[in-house]
Amino acid sequence: MSLPLSTTGPQAPALTLPVDLAAKWEEGLPLAAFLERFGTEEHRRRWQAAGERMGLTVDQKSLLRTFTRKMKVFVLAGAWCGDCISQCPLFAQVEAVCELVEFRYFDRDTHADLASLVQICGAARVPAVLFVSEDNFPCGLYGDRTLAKYRTLTSTLAGSACPTGLVADEATLTAAVVQEWVDQIERVQWMLRTSGRLRKLHGD
Repeated sequence: MSLPLSTTGPQAPALTLPVDLAAKWEEGLPLAAFLERFGTEEHRRRWQAAGERMGLTVDQKSLLRTFTRKMKVFVLAGAWCGDCISQCPLFAQVEAVCELVEFRYFDRDTHADLASLVQICGAARVPAVLFVSEDNFPCGLYGDRTLAKYRTLTSTLAGSACPTGLVADEATLTAAVVQEWVDQIERVQWMLRTSGRLRKLHGD
């Protein structure tokens, strides 16, 4: 994550963000409200259809239910965006299983400050997801496309002989994308669970 750093002392680097994450969080919308405000009826149909094609496994749901730390997840997205449609409907399923993980959605073209903060590869690509602790510290940035999706795209550039570990079909690709997102969410959860600062705060 290429976020700006400032140094407050010779051995005390401090993260300085151009966006107040606590205040910005309040501007985010739940998925239904986001799609209602920024999407068309056709966009909403496509998001719903994509959500019906993906799902969490029993093991993934069991994992999510073990979480103990609150997580704020900023989702920079476009209701029109095909990559958002093929990935972001999963997040509603995560929320349904684990209420500690909360997602809020921000339209890329409306929230230029957030878009600038979470640029990927020099551009405001979507979806871009910023994971944030309950007390508003950034913990990770992920998005654009997952590894499984990029492997599939790379095969069209390099030919079928390219050793990219290609997925076999659309259903397999979708399952791989779901797992990669669950892995990212899990990683941040364990980061928060083992944080000395948060352990002291929660007394655990």
